[in-house]
Amino acid sequence: MALGRPAIETRVCIDDFGPFDCTLDPVSRWNGFVSPSFTLDVARDVSAQTLRMADACGYESVDTIHVIDGRADSRDTVHIIDSDMTRTLNEWGDKEPVKVAVRVPWRALDRGAKPTVSEATPAARKAARRSKATGRGAARSVVIQIRWMYLHEGSDTSVTVIQPGRDGLYPIGGWEWAWSFSVWWCACGEHTDWHELWCERCGLHRDNQPTSPMQAATWRAGAILRTLAPNATSATVDLFDDHARIIDVFDGDTEINTADDGDTFDTETLGAADEVLRQAVDELGHEALAPAGWEHIPDARSALFFRINFPAARP
Repeated sequence: MALGRPAIETRVCIDDFGPFDCTLDPVSRWNGFVSPSFTLDVARDVSAQTLRMADACGYESVDTIHVIDGRADSRDTVHIIDSDMTRTLNEWGDKEPVKVAVRVPWRALDRGAKPTVSEATPAARKAARRSKATGRGAARSVVIQIRWMYLHEGSDTSVTVIQPGRDGLYPIGGWEWAWSFSVWWCACGEHTDWHELWCERCGLHRDNQPTSPMQAATWRAGAILRTLAPNATSATVDLFDDHARIIDVFDGDTEINTADDGDTFDTETLGAADEVLRQAVDELGHEALAPAGWEHIPDARSALFFRINFPAARP
């Protein structure tokens, strides 16, 4: 992270790769793309997705991330990382699998030593078979990035040992991968970067989105009413005789005039909100009302009288 600039917590993705929780400097960009850092747990998720992509699309077209675990007081270990690639051995066309070997000096990591990456020679494969993480010291992990398409150029180009920053986070793919902010979709149809909590169009909070079709219909009815009464917080609804009719609209505890000759609402706006609710009740049934927060109110004139509350808008 750049000194003097605050980092933000957000989510990133590359098309359908991700999303992943991360921390990043929003100003630090490469061709418009961001450079995220991840916790070790999220780095494992990134690793798992890269390996699935490599299995599906071929290793030659995918960079893969690998997390190797050990102990601070363990003996050195050797790990073989496989791919689906092969290389030609001789003029007769004999081939062998392409693999790399990673040697991890666990006891020396805290003194600045780094894992070394080399060709998976017969000696390295033999060492890997004999390797076993030992010790009871603190858990340690190393994160490796392999660019398989460049493996023929040597490990200096094709392999990176990703060191955690002072914050303990692992920078993966920065200034190299096309990381972009993940977005969340509001009930109103607007999309917003993950770390922006309020919808700019309608003012609804990211974490206060409708979670069921009936809640979504309630929100839509409220959004219609708020076009003329921005402070509307709730309403009463009568479902008598298979209709949905908004009876009263409230700003907190204060009733907003809904009469045709009032100065707030008109028949068209109230009718549009009524129709949204009617369609939802017809489609979803009365059993969907209580889970969506509809509160039944005893009324002498109607057995189907409810109060509905609208999600709070941006203050």
